[in-house]
Amino acid sequence: MLHLKGWQSGQKSIYSLVVVLAVSLSSGCSQRKNYAEEKITTEAFSDMKAPAFVYDLPAIRKQLADMARQDHGKTDADQHTRSYYLDAQHLLWVDKAGVGSRADSLLSWLHQVGTIGMTERSFGVKAIEQDLQRLRSLAFDEQKNSINHVIARLEYALTKACMRYTYGHRFGFVNPHRAFNYLLPQKQDSTGRVLRYYGLFDVDMDLPDTLFAHALFSKIANDSIASYLHAIQPKNAYYRQLLQMLDSTTDDSRRQLILCNLERSRWHLKHPIPDTGKRIVVNIPAFHLYAYNADSVLDMKVVCGATTTRTPQLSSEIERMEVNPQWVIPMSIISNDVAHHAGDASYFGRHRYKIYDRATNKQLSVGEVSRQMMLSGKYRVAQDGGAGNSLGRIVFRFNNKFSVFLHDTSNPGAFAREVRSLSHGCVRVSKPFELARFVLDSPDEWLLDKIHISMGLGATTSRGREYLASHPDDTKLVSHLQVSPRVPLYIIYNTLWPDQNGVIRAWNDIYGYDRVIWERLKTYMQ
Repeated sequence: MLHLKGWQSGQKSIYSLVVVLAVSLSSGCSQRKNYAEEKITTEAFSDMKAPAFVYDLPAIRKQLADMARQDHGKTDADQHTRSYYLDAQHLLWVDKAGVGSRADSLLSWLHQVGTIGMTERSFGVKAIEQDLQRLRSLAFDEQKNSINHVIARLEYALTKACMRYTYGHRFGFVNPHRAFNYLLPQKQDSTGRVLRYYGLFDVDMDLPDTLFAHALFSKIANDSIASYLHAIQPKNAYYRQLLQMLDSTTDDSRRQLILCNLERSRWHLKHPIPDTGKRIVVNIPAFHLYAYNADSVLDMKVVCGATTTRTPQLSSEIERMEVNPQWVIPMSIISNDVAHHAGDASYFGRHRYKIYDRATNKQLSVGEVSRQMMLSGKYRVAQDGGAGNSLGRIVFRFNNKFSVFLHDTSNPGAFAREVRSLSHGCVRVSKPFELARFVLDSPDEWLLDKIHISMGLGATTSRGREYLASHPDDTKLVSHLQVSPRVPLYIIYNTLWPDQNGVIRAWNDIYGYDRVIWERLKTYMQ
């Protein structure tokens, strides 16, 4: 044990250090390295008063603040570490009892970061072990390894390593909100300065904040960090599968692919994809939708957003369906594709586009609305529902801030392509009727046939055929349907993900998101 005489916050005098090593050296966990100095007895140092063993607590705090100011790490963990020591807080690892088993518990986990593809160097393990050795073996000098320098370095390095490791395993080493929502410029000024970015990620997840940082500092100070480090290890089955793949892979590009998807599986989602129950998963790189039920999987090809109009990652719930929906054209499409056709009646007629005053809902003639008026936001352009509508014959609506949804298409030929990044952001589905049947809760035969007829697919039941025979002009039997209970929907971007048979496959990184993650992960790989 290190007994630091007069170890009290705020004192400005120089203290005398009386060193007792027995408890400190025997309290480390069994996994840490053994030191020859552990055989030193307490009696050997009972009267030590040498200058090399005199410390100055205010000087240590000043060194910690200097280290914080010189630390330019950009992660949340680094920033919270800096803030702590710039505020001249209490030491977390070094106290009157020296540095005990807390440090050894942390080191035992840091020695295992190679299993997740990271290096001990990125957590400062070697420097920590060297200073821990110096402190426990009293290997101080009057230069860079004075007791004040050793204590300050060890204190700061342990906290930074613990924060990096804990934040990474609890929240992920990459913050996807920052990584993706400040990636693709949507609007720039005349100088090229970005005024607005496209939103590309909106998944409700836990993120580290100041309250979490202070809670973690408390766990360190109160010696409960060891159990917490064990508790935060990712436990989902997908993560374990990827770890096994990483362990058996030596190819660099393959390892990078696995590491990027390992990082995705560390993100702590508030509503993760469940293993059971009805749910829909759209994996963008796979261009596939998987609708899971208790004992079956409905899979289908999808078309996703082009690289300039990307489908966002999100989680929501299917709330309702609209059959033969009117398509209200988003302002982004009006700006890019429609507005320069202002006044062209043939263009608007050919596409069955109509213009309405938003305030009065009055339809205006094409000749009344100029390009500037159309771009003002006071008018909406809509396409009538039915055959030829860009949304197809049915749309699946869910709450999201991007105005995207799942829908049928009037261009089914796109599903024959291998790379299907073609839309303005919505997801076009290749089996719309089957998806409608899936999201409904035990629909009866007649309801399904009414949907089938309304989608222009004809009747499948005798009742439906009889109805069409007597009502040949009334083929739109259904328009709006509520989905109850709502069906969870997850639009994800995983370049390693199970196919409909449960086999993990690699998918092309169509938006380059693996590179985005890798650039941020490299901090921990070097």
